[in-house]
Amino acid sequence: MGGRRFSEGEMAEAKRKFEVMKLTPAAAARVREIVEAADDASVLGIRLGVKNGGCAGMSYTLDLAREAQPGDERVEAEGATVFVDAKAVLFLLGTEMDFERTTLKTGFVFNNPNQVGACGCGESVSLKAAEVPA
Repeated sequence: MGGRRFSEGEMAEAKRKFEVMKLTPAAAARVREIVEAADDASVLGIRLGVKNGGCAGMSYTLDLAREAQPGDERVEAEGATVFVDAKAVLFLLGTEMDFERTTLKTGFVFNNPNQVGACGCGESVSLKAAEVPA
Protein backbone atom coordinates (compact mmCIF):
# COMPACT_ATOMS: atom_id res chain seq x y z
CA MET A 1 0.00 0.00 0.00
CA GLY A 2 1.38 3.34 -1.00
CA GLY A 3 1.61 5.94 1.72
CA ARG A 4 1.74 9.68 1.30
CA ARG A 5 5.08 10.98 0.09
CA PHE A 6 6.40 13.96 2.00
CA SER A 7 8.08 16.84 0.24
CA GLU A 8 11.64 17.80 1.02
CA GLY A 9 10.33 20.94 2.77
CA GLU A 10 7.95 18.91 4.96
CA MET A 11 10.78 16.56 5.92
CA ALA A 12 13.05 19.49 6.78
CA GLU A 13 10.30 21.05 8.92
CA ALA A 14 9.66 17.77 10.78
CA LYS A 15 13.39 17.38 11.40
CA ARG A 16 13.59 20.91 12.85
CA LYS A 17 10.79 20.10 15.30
CA PHE A 18 12.42 16.82 16.32
CA GLU A 19 15.21 17.02 18.90
CA VAL A 20 17.57 14.08 19.17
CA MET A 21 18.95 15.23 22.51
CA LYS A 22 19.34 18.25 24.75
CA LEU A 23 22.35 19.94 26.33
CA THR A 24 22.20 21.38 29.82
CA PRO A 25 23.73 24.83 30.33
CA ALA A 26 26.73 23.16 32.04
CA ALA A 27 27.28 20.82 29.08
CA ALA A 28 26.97 23.68 26.60
CA ALA A 29 29.51 25.73 28.56
CA ARG A 30 31.98 22.81 28.61
CA VAL A 31 31.57 22.18 24.87
CA ARG A 32 32.27 25.88 24.20
CA GLU A 33 35.40 25.66 26.43
CA ILE A 34 36.64 22.61 24.51
CA VAL A 35 36.14 24.28 21.14
CA GLU A 36 37.78 27.54 22.28
CA ALA A 37 40.76 25.63 23.71
CA ALA A 38 41.31 23.58 20.55
CA ASP A 39 44.58 24.29 18.75
CA ASP A 40 42.77 24.05 15.43
CA ALA A 41 40.50 26.95 14.42
CA SER A 42 38.53 24.60 12.16
CA VAL A 43 36.91 22.83 15.16
CA LEU A 44 33.15 23.47 15.00
CA GLY A 45 32.04 21.45 18.01
CA ILE A 46 32.20 17.91 19.29
CA ARG A 47 30.95 14.67 17.74
CA LEU A 48 29.05 12.25 19.96
CA GLY A 49 28.65 8.61 19.09
CA VAL A 50 28.48 5.15 20.58
CA LYS A 51 30.68 2.13 19.94
CA ASN A 52 30.60 -1.52 20.86
CA GLY A 53 32.88 -2.42 23.73
CA GLY A 54 33.31 -2.44 27.48
CA CYS A 55 31.88 -4.90 29.93
CA ALA A 56 28.30 -3.62 29.53
CA GLY A 57 28.39 -3.69 25.73
CA MET A 58 28.65 -0.08 24.52
CA SER A 59 30.37 3.16 25.37
CA TYR A 60 29.91 6.79 24.42
CA THR A 61 32.52 8.39 22.18
CA LEU A 62 33.45 12.06 22.00
CA ASP A 63 35.73 13.62 19.39
CA LEU A 64 36.42 17.08 18.05
CA ALA A 65 34.29 17.85 14.98
CA ARG A 66 35.80 19.84 12.15
CA GLU A 67 32.91 19.24 9.77
CA ALA A 68 29.52 17.60 9.69
CA GLN A 69 29.56 14.02 8.45
CA PRO A 70 26.78 12.71 6.19
CA GLY A 71 23.75 11.89 8.33
CA ASP A 72 24.96 13.73 11.45
CA GLU A 73 22.29 15.35 13.57
CA ARG A 74 23.32 18.84 14.71
CA VAL A 75 22.33 19.83 18.24
CA GLU A 76 22.89 23.46 19.25
CA ALA A 77 22.43 25.14 22.60
CA GLU A 78 23.80 28.35 24.07
CA GLY A 79 26.48 28.73 21.40
CA ALA A 80 27.64 25.10 21.62
CA THR A 81 27.38 22.54 18.82
CA VAL A 82 27.26 18.76 19.16
CA PHE A 83 27.17 16.58 16.07
CA VAL A 84 25.45 13.25 16.79
CA ASP A 85 26.80 10.41 14.65
CA ALA A 86 24.05 8.99 12.42
CA LYS A 87 24.69 5.45 13.73
CA ALA A 88 24.13 6.63 17.31
CA VAL A 89 20.88 8.56 16.88
CA LEU A 90 18.49 5.72 17.79
CA PHE A 91 20.51 5.00 20.94
CA LEU A 92 20.55 8.66 22.00
CA LEU A 93 16.97 9.79 21.34
CA GLY A 94 15.71 11.72 24.35
CA THR A 95 19.12 11.93 26.02
CA GLU A 96 20.13 14.91 28.14
CA MET A 97 23.86 15.63 28.03
CA ASP A 98 25.15 17.24 31.23
CA PHE A 99 28.57 18.12 32.63
CA GLU A 100 29.48 17.53 36.27
CA ARG A 101 32.44 18.40 38.46
CA THR A 102 32.60 16.43 41.71
CA THR A 103 35.34 15.64 44.17
CA LEU A 104 36.07 12.30 42.50
CA LYS A 105 34.99 12.75 38.89
CA THR A 106 34.69 15.43 36.23
CA GLY A 107 33.07 14.82 32.89
CA PHE A 108 30.04 14.59 30.68
CA VAL A 109 27.07 12.67 32.03
CA PHE A 110 24.40 11.18 29.77
CA ASN A 111 20.88 10.90 31.17
CA ASN A 112 19.70 8.44 28.55
CA PRO A 113 16.21 6.90 28.63
CA ASN A 114 17.50 4.12 26.34
CA GLN A 115 20.08 2.92 28.86
CA VAL A 116 19.12 -0.44 30.32
CA GLY A 117 22.28 -1.10 32.35
CA ALA A 118 25.82 -0.02 33.12
CA CYS A 119 29.04 -1.62 34.29
CA GLY A 120 30.29 -1.07 37.81
CA CYS A 121 33.25 1.07 36.75
CA GLY A 122 31.06 3.47 34.79
CA GLU A 123 32.99 3.14 31.53
CA SER A 124 30.35 1.34 29.50
CA VAL A 125 26.59 1.04 29.24
CA SER A 126 23.96 -1.24 27.84
CA LEU A 127 21.69 0.62 25.41
CA LYS A 128 18.60 -0.32 23.46
CA ALA A 129 17.42 1.41 20.34
CA ALA A 130 14.65 3.92 21.02
CA GLU A 131 11.15 3.04 19.97
CA VAL A 132 10.05 5.67 17.51
CA PRO A 133 6.27 6.19 17.36
CA ALA A 134 4.70 5.66 13.95
